[in-house]
Amino acid sequence: MFEFAQQATDGAARAGTLALPHGTVDTPRFMPVGTQGTVRALSSADLAAVGATMVLANTYHLHVRPGEQVVGDLGGLHGFMAWPRPILTDSGGFQVFSLEGSRRVSEDGVEFRSHVDGARRHLTPERAIEIQWALGSDVAMAFDHLVPGGADAATAADALDRTARWLERCRDRHAALAAEAAAPRQTLWPIVQGAGHAGLRTQAAAQVTGAGTWTGIAVGGLAVGEPKPVMYEVLETLDGSLPRELPRYLMGVGFPVDLLESIARGMDLFDCVAPTRNGRNGSAYTPDGPVNIRNARHRTDDRPLDETCDCECCRTYSRGYLRHLFAAEELLGLRLLSLHNVRFLIGLADDARRRIIDGDFGRWYPEWIHRYTARDTT
Repeated sequence: MFEFAQQATDGAARAGTLALPHGTVDTPRFMPVGTQGTVRALSSADLAAVGATMVLANTYHLHVRPGEQVVGDLGGLHGFMAWPRPILTDSGGFQVFSLEGSRRVSEDGVEFRSHVDGARRHLTPERAIEIQWALGSDVAMAFDHLVPGGADAATAADALDRTARWLERCRDRHAALAAEAAAPRQTLWPIVQGAGHAGLRTQAAAQVTGAGTWTGIAVGGLAVGEPKPVMYEVLETLDGSLPRELPRYLMGVGFPVDLLESIARGMDLFDCVAPTRNGRNGSAYTPDGPVNIRNARHRTDDRPLDETCDCECCRTYSRGYLRHLFAAEELLGLRLLSLHNVRFLIGLADDARRRIIDGDFGRWYPEWIHRYTARDTT
């Protein structure tokens, strides 16, 4: 349980398997985001059909609505969502960044003003762990202080040190809860912060690895506004600082090029709302680049969205029909493009895994990126 085994490497890229209470996850792997216990517009059956093996849900949002007690009483997240496979829960640390205008950070924790009813919610490291324990996820994340990617060194260092202090409190509370359990049911992963400063990232990695024995490790605070070359440089720096025997989760990354560039730099797990958000706005991933299905050029196009894709959308419907759904504001269009985009990223990670095992990833992925970015298909 909670074991990670590597099958192959190609440069820094890795192919492995992660054993969790609700199943085994092959890596590299993209995890669809179900912030409020649902991946928007998609059912659990949809997710299974496109090959999802692990999904993400959010501690803060589920705490606010419907409340972790309700979720716990209804079978935990697995029963509540009707999703029998592994689940990872974010700790609420992202909301420290995204809800900056309605929160206050102190050493004790973070006070939020609820976006639902205006009530004040106080989230401490201990409460974040208790909520995730009640939600019943396979992997719980430590509560961290996330700052924008462009934060100056002093701001990033202050948040990094606070994250390290909070990690100790998360670790102690999770250990106490686990000691009371009849059997192992959840593992806790720390988060490496440091914004775009390579030196701080190395420092954070040392702090995290020295703070306990972990079954996985996350890299947070990237893809939050910093230039792409900065993100790639940070990942290259961290590749030599993170334990190679642990799975590495890069938080919040889910555009196709970023996915491959991050796999090439040693990352294993990914999540992002981009595929479903873009799908709901009419943007679809294809091997030749993103397609804006709202464009008039697709009105009489009888081709599938992506001839190489095996999802329901591409097997069944034409581009012309999909454009009609968006023009008519039919909800089916939102579902179908969201479904396709999730399938596309899961399939891309699967392709990367096969290439790593075959020893061909280093040659293949730059060619794939060149094709994806070479033409204007919008």
